Amino acid sequence: METATGSGHPVLVVDDDESVRALIAAHLQRIGCVVYEASAGDEALELAELVRPALAVLDVNLPRVTGYEVCRGLRELMGASVAIMFISGYRSESLDRIAGLLIGADDYIVKPFDPGELVARARALLARRSAWNGHHGAGETKMTDALTAREREVLVLLASGSTQDDIASSLVVSPKTVATHIQRTLTKLGVHSRAQAVAVAYRAGLLTDEVDAHSIVGECA
Repeated sequence: METATGSGHPVLVVDDDESVRALIAAHLQRIGCVVYEASAGDEALELAELVRPALAVLDVNLPRVTGYEVCRGLRELMGASVAIMFISGYRSESLDRIAGLLIGADDYIVKPFDPGELVARARALLARRSAWNGHHGAGETKMTDALTAREREVLVLLASGSTQDDIASSLVVSPKTVATHIQRTLTKLGVHSRAQAVAVAYRAGLLTDEVDAHSIVGECA
């Protein structure tokens, strides 16, 4: 048995493909999660009210109620107390992933996925959720408060679609320095991609309306 990072945590797995649900459930149970399964969006929302999951793993294309709608419903029901991971084999382009993150998801995995990667990302989300709860539920706003003024500048430029070289030119620093700022920002926000960092900042209100987070391509993929 692996170290039970997810020990005791209720996890909701939602996919209309029974074999995919069984695969995800088996791997999450290995790290100690208590897994509940649903095959449709409306069923997932009803089950979430009962079990109050710590993590929800959602397919995007679900019967009756889409994964995006389930994501919104979970955020309305539980706020930041639930971590949400999308999985999709149909919507797999960069903008699809970013859209899912901006809707309220914490992570987005494309099918076919590596089970080991899914487990690693689930562990990270559960650990991040615990850290947020340790900050008395302050969540993403608390995380973004830890950023320095320069890290915020870099994040805003990332959100505008700037590349690493563009940012270096704008701030009159080296690309290596920009890379360091980006890595520190990812660490402080508890995320593993630039797209996730921008999405966290966007939802926390750090980015202003003039920043079009949907423009992120390439560098944030």
